This record gives sequence, C-alpha cells and structure tokens, in this order.
Amino acid sequence: MRLAKKIFNEEGFVLLEEHVELNASYIQRLLAMGVSHVYIEDELTEGIDAPNLLSEDTRRMANKTIRQQFKLLMNDKTSRKRPVSSMMNRAFIQVLDAIIDDLSNHDEAMVMLNDIQTTDHYLFRHSLNVCVYTTLLGMHYGYEREALKTLSMGALLHDIGKTQIDLQILTKPGKLTDSEFDHIKQHAELGYRILKNEPNIPILAAHCAYQHHERLNGCGYPRGITSPDIHEYARWIGITDSYDAMTTHRVYRQAMLPHEALEILYTGSGTLYEQSMLALFRDRIAVYPIGMSIVLSNGETGVVASINAHCPQRPVVRILYDSEGNRLSAPRELNLSECLHMMIVGADTEKIDPGRNEAYNET
Repeated sequence: MRLAKKIFNEEGFVLLEEHVELNASYIQRLLAMGVSHVYIEDELTEGIDAPNLLSEDTRRMANKTIRQQFKLLMNDKTSRKRPVSSMMNRAFIQVLDAIIDDLSNHDEAMVMLNDIQTTDHYLFRHSLNVCVYTTLLGMHYGYEREALKTLSMGALLHDIGKTQIDLQILTKPGKLTDSEFDHIKQHAELGYRILKNEPNIPILAAHCAYQHHERLNGCGYPRGITSPDIHEYARWIGITDSYDAMTTHRVYRQAMLPHEALEILYTGSGTLYEQSMLALFRDRIAVYPIGMSIVLSNGETGVVASINAHCPQRPVVRILYDSEGNRLSAPRELNLSECLHMMIVGADTEKIDPGRNEAYNET
C-alpha cells in the first residue's frame, strides 16, 4: 500500500510523503502517534480525491502556533493568574484569518473525517479540528466575518484550560477515577480564568471555554447551567467538541465512524444539544467520507466517490465488488440520491464498539 495523502508531524511539516510505501513499522508507528486512518492509492479508486480544506501553509502555521503557545502555558502553571501574552493573541488571530480564508474557498465544504492528519498531541490536534469544524458550521449558519472570528477563537481555545491539568491524568490510558475526572473537569473554569482578562481576546471566547461542557438540561459542568444561560457559540462548540472526541482514536478506545458518532449525538437532541444546530451539523457532515468502504443493501460493496452536498447521507458510490464478493471488471458509479431504493447498510471495516456509555464523559 502507498499513501495517497501526506502525514504531518507535530511541527506541521510532512512526516510521510504521498506515494510512500507503507510497511508494518510505519503502520505501528502511526498508530502509536494517534493516526487511525490514512488514504491509500488504489487503481480501483483512481480519480477519487478527498479535498484538503486547509492549505499546507495554513496547516503548518496552525499546528506550530497551537503547539508552541499551549506548551508555554503547560510549562507555566501560574498562567491561570495572569493574562495571555499579546504575542499569543497576534499568533492566534493570524491562524484564524488563514483558516477562514481557506474554508471560504470551498463553497460546499463538508466536515470530513481526518482531513487534518497529524501525529501531534491529542490536545493540539483536537483544538484545531474543533476550530475547523465550528468555523465551517458558523459560515453555513451565516455569521459575518467578525462574529465568525470570535466563534473560531472560542473554538480554538475552548480546551486551553487543559494546559493547567496534570499531564499524567490527562493522558491516562485507563478509566479515570471520580477524583481524577473531577480534576479534569476543572479545565473549563481554568480556561475561562486564563482568557477572561485578556483585552485582545473577546470575552465571548472566554465563555466558550467556560461553557462548552454545559448541556441544555443542566447535566453538564462546571456550573450545571441550562439552555437560556448557555451562549450559542458554546452550544456549537459543544457539538463539534463531542463529535471530534468520538471520531478520534484515543489510548483507551478506538475511534468511531462518523455515522456512529452522529447517531450518539442525536440521542441528546433537545436535551443535551440544540436540535436545530444538530440538524445543520448533520447536513454539513460527510457521514460517509470520501474513500470510505461501504456495503449496500443489495450486498454489493464499494467506496464513497463524492458527497452530495444537498444530501450528504446519500453519496455517490463507486461499486467495486458484486454481492458474491467478486471484483467487477468494470466498476460503476451509483448516485444514491437518485436511487432511493438502495441503502448503505454498513461500513466494510472492522467492527468498532461505539462505547455509548462513555460518549458524554469525554474530556
């Protein structure tokens, strides 16, 4: 197998180039670094290309900035008592402008699983993922640029309080004790304290850090506030934060597939998450991402070739094997939005335990 997309290291530079042949050592190393999905070259899927929402320059700048600035806070446990440096503010604003500009170049951009492939620390990678996902939703919701930048800033910095959390607890591979989970839950208030007095960071960004784990029915933390008191920016981030946590490989569980994570989010519709916001998220997420192997209701298997922006749950599929498992001599493409009698009944991949009981305890 040869890579069809580059893999980036924690500095934002290319770790493995396109066309590199994978071997057992590479695969084990990537898994250890938290990369759970890669794109590979295949003559049967030639011409199928998952678009990169961020340019290499933007990706590199974002990864480098997040890593450097968060590490400064990690190394300074007194940072909760003082404002963020103006140098940090300028660096983040530059990153946000680049992200918004890149996403604006994709009129029908979708939330794509693992578009941002990097081997970096989960906190850094997660912060960028949530920022990109939330910015996309904000653009489709119709926020003007200044409001969008505030929302994006809140999303990028929503977990900044984790820089003050004990790293051993934050990266613990096993189940957390009650006291350890209580310690981690402090990150929401710590993030608020870090950001609230900084004049160059909007106060709403601080409230995003404070409120992104609050839920409509009051079951969230740290204050257990309910729907009227949770700012709409924090509600958006609550959805994207949960989604990225569920679809990212963690040391204590495997990543879920997008349709599995979406199903779990919908179990909280109206009680944990705003129903109208979930609906927009559903319409902008690539439930079956480009390149995913799928199984159809007639037994045929293939890969997702492209996404129908008007109906992302019913993509265009390239059929590769018949119902008996025989490879087709001439693969054909089927637009499921025009063939309503045909359904995707599963992903042709190893069974992933959705771990429903853990879904809302993500940290």
